[in-house]
Amino acid sequence: MAIQWFPGHMHLTKQVITERIKAIDVVIELLDARLPGSSANPMLAQLTASRPTLKVLNKQDMADPLRTAPWLTHYNSQPGTRAIALDSSDTAAAQRLIASCRALAPLRGGMVKPMRVLICGIPNVGKSTLINSLVRKRAAKAADEAGVTKAEQRISLADDFYLYDTPGMLWPRIIVAKSGYNLAASGAVGRNAFDDEEVALELLDYLKGPYADRLQARYKLSEVTGLSDDELLTEIGRKRGALQSGGRVNTQKAAELVINDFRTGQLGPITLETPEEFDLWLAAGQKLDAERQVKKDAIELNRLIKFKKIPRPPRAPNTDTRQDPSQDQSQDTSSDALTPDETQP
Repeated sequence: MAIQWFPGHMHLTKQVITERIKAIDVVIELLDARLPGSSANPMLAQLTASRPTLKVLNKQDMADPLRTAPWLTHYNSQPGTRAIALDSSDTAAAQRLIASCRALAPLRGGMVKPMRVLICGIPNVGKSTLINSLVRKRAAKAADEAGVTKAEQRISLADDFYLYDTPGMLWPRIIVAKSGYNLAASGAVGRNAFDDEEVALELLDYLKGPYADRLQARYKLSEVTGLSDDELLTEIGRKRGALQSGGRVNTQKAAELVINDFRTGQLGPITLETPEEFDLWLAAGQKLDAERQVKKDAIELNRLIKFKKIPRPPRAPNTDTRQDPSQDQSQDTSSDALTPDETQP
């Protein structure tokens, strides 16, 4: 099942960013360090392409440090882009953000040319928590739930440094299926947009590869890699007491436990994708999307022809110059045609 979530306020956020970017010097895009590729919004990249960008891999304390380093290298290699990793609750580390913005726009600063920065990202990536740590007060609402901030805010971090906060925004259509599951597992997608069991099974399917030891330790399991995803979820439910009448495992409850343990860091520092893995997922998603578009275009063309919105393509003219056999026969049997014998006296 493809996971999609684009409520009305996200459409309004797109319009706000389109207008605001005209007067912005630097764009900060917050990414989830546990899923740096999946949490990078391609629509934001299009909207802000004309401005230098700081990619902030937030929640680095919950991510695998051995995988965070390659992601920083990946983003720092892109033109007009810098990347840093931080924990948004760490005030000292958050100050690096201001210094990085000034490095990206060295000609801005002072009361005559104040720095104007737009901060954006997907829902529940930690923007509000980061802003509160920057200003050292509760300037923005923060919650472990997607879609809390729903209006733009302007925050003054210094006399010459203005930060414009926007609501979290996904993109209208997620073409990378694995990204949809990773976003749902992280809490970036609204609860009504996905099935807990399906997301938990996808999460376990990935974790039992590089992080099998974390699953064994957390749920006191003797075997992980030899179990199917369904068997693994059932065993976790049994170990954690997610039982219903008759001693059967409540797989819905077990799924909720697994997702919550990932979101709260109970499984330890985990990153759900590497740059190489994400590139493969993206290429597969783009290929599938292109094939889907071809089919969609063909269906639309047939619909337009059917309802005569466009003329049916004309048939090719008959270019066969050979004489019709039926015409030859009629000429042979005509009363006006005489055989050689009939012409003799």
